[in-house]
Amino acid sequence: MVGEAFGRKKVSVVLNILNEERNIRDLMDSLIIQEPPLEIIIIDAGSWDKTVEYVNSYAKQCDFIEVFHHPGTRGESTNFGLKQATGDIITMAGGDTIANPFWLHEIRKSLETVDIVAGRTINMGYRAFEDLGRVELERQGSDISYPSCNIGYKKEVIDAVKEFDPWFISAEDIDLNMRAVDKGYKIAYNDDMVIYHRTRGTFFGFIKQAFWNGYGRKQLTMKHGKLWSSYDPRKMFDRNLEFWALVRLASAFLGYGYARFSAKLPKDEKK
Repeated sequence: MVGEAFGRKKVSVVLNILNEERNIRDLMDSLIIQEPPLEIIIIDAGSWDKTVEYVNSYAKQCDFIEVFHHPGTRGESTNFGLKQATGDIITMAGGDTIANPFWLHEIRKSLETVDIVAGRTINMGYRAFEDLGRVELERQGSDISYPSCNIGYKKEVIDAVKEFDPWFISAEDIDLNMRAVDKGYKIAYNDDMVIYHRTRGTFFGFIKQAFWNGYGRKQLTMKHGKLWSSYDPRKMFDRNLEFWALVRLASAFLGYGYARFSAKLPKDEKK
């Protein structure tokens, strides 16, 4: 319940990773110094590089780190990790992120008065990619498009929404937040809860990410109905008229259109 003292509650950090040998040690270094008590649950989704070797080396040194192997969609692999979690607070981070030293402290502080908190995600990399903002999606007064790499939940919220929907290729985090808001939970924001996120390093990676993000947005409309009224067109176009923003938007629309013809909603979720 809101108001419960969460200052020293155990936090479960769930990491769903795939081929992050370039970045994973930076993330792990930033996590093992976080304010305890915590556990780090790593789910390898089928890496074929040195990712598993690196995380196993950390697990040998820290008894609060566990490593599992569970390939699948992002939702499937993350749900497996959530089932292993024993903390009162659940949070996640991407393999290409770095946590501020006070990240978990700020999550705990916020969850003393709210049930869900999102933080400030600072992009790092090619400057043009850094400056691109999110395409926000609102639901009942809450921004539900905060990235899952920087959001904390009381465990009861994850239990109430029945984890991630594994049907999603992307946008599974938005779907989870949407279902949480529909159950009456509000998403607060803490500007001091900071995660540093690496942007895509190549043009192909940038296009691929935008394409699948658009695919996921179409999956959202298939599951929840039309959502265009939840977007602010001024934020989508007025501030984002630079070249890379238009490239991202065009790629996302291609993904959106592709999902319209290729994605099939499971029978038990059809309206």
